[in-house]
Amino acid sequence: MNHAMDAAANPLADDECWTAVLARDRAYDGRFVTGVLSTGIYCRPSCAARHPQRGNVRFFADGAAARQAGLRPCKRCLPDDVSRDEKAVLAAIETIKASEEVPALAGLSADAGYSVSHFQRIFTRMTGLSPAAYSRALRLERAQAALTSGERVTDAIYDAGFSAPSRFYDASERLGMAPSAWANGGRGVTIRWAQVETYLGTMLVAATARGVCRLSFNEGVDDLAARFPQAELVEGGDDFAALLAQVVAAVESPGQPHSVPLDVRGTAFQEAVWRELRRIPAGETRSYSQIAAAVGAPRAVRACGSANGANNVAVLIPCHRVVRSDGSLGGYAWGLDIKRKLLAREGKE
Repeated sequence: MNHAMDAAANPLADDECWTAVLARDRAYDGRFVTGVLSTGIYCRPSCAARHPQRGNVRFFADGAAARQAGLRPCKRCLPDDVSRDEKAVLAAIETIKASEEVPALAGLSADAGYSVSHFQRIFTRMTGLSPAAYSRALRLERAQAALTSGERVTDAIYDAGFSAPSRFYDASERLGMAPSAWANGGRGVTIRWAQVETYLGTMLVAATARGVCRLSFNEGVDDLAARFPQAELVEGGDDFAALLAQVVAAVESPGQPHSVPLDVRGTAFQEAVWRELRRIPAGETRSYSQIAAAVGAPRAVRACGSANGANNVAVLIPCHRVVRSDGSLGGYAWGLDIKRKLLAREGKE
């Protein structure tokens, strides 16, 4: 077997593939398989088995190419099952996107050739949502985009596929701000704020009645006003002190669990990324591609990075725990010095 044959079989560069294997990067599962010549098997990139020697490895576009070269599938990571599951879920997502109503789970699973329970399980594992919840989130995202672009609230609700305004208002409860406030920079919402000194520098904390909507560093009330130009901004007093104390405690000990209420907003994809960030254990990190794979969009690494950067609430939604695949820190909205301090403090707790 020579490298020319490998290049023809696998469209990705060998160095990129090897980096993905070393990182056990789930974002590459289904994009190629790793052939181990010394054992005669091929694996998915994220296989948990001990890494082989680089000289014993060849990369193939898929299992069929690896089998043609005389290799057999790994019984531990079942590389051939990955592509089938991914194709089934991607096909279901396309069906959901094209449907005006929420498609029946039985129909989606039948189209995929899986049992209802198995299909629900793989769909939820790859996207973080059940098919029904994914469909609802997609409609809500469409409505949010329409509201942001300036459409009338009622038109945006019906155009997004909601059968009645009440259905949209029920779904949008998770946004915190009302739909009209979403479209108008916080109009009608009172946001209380305060600044406090921490080991990370001056911290700005802002919250609605529902929870923290902004936590940042080295920003002032003018920056807050630019994000919520129509909101009423009120400097926090005694009634804000208890929440502020909770936030300070969470920032001072970022590795400890907290129950600070949040009022965040984003697209369905952004919120899925933010949920995944909160699942990263303190003292650990994930790559952007690992987060993308965890939310069911392994090719959307750049979009994952953008969602990470769109996070309004530092530390409480721990975007500082995301690094590049090579282990370097990557970027951070509030500076790499703050990111280093957060990771260092978490590692000691």
